[in-house]
Amino acid sequence: MRKKKYHTYLTVEERRYIFNILLACRNKLIAQGRYTDLVDEIMIKLKK
Repeated sequence: MRKKKYHTYLTVEERRYIFNILLACRNKLIAQGRYTDLVDEIMIKLKK
């Protein structure tokens, strides 16, 4: 059985706000020497 997919529609401002939060989170992970793969994937999906 497949999982149900959900779609969220965001305004330009909301998308920009979320992207900046993800960027800050990514920078913290880099500073800690941890992997950023998951955050990178979400940022790519957000840009599409």
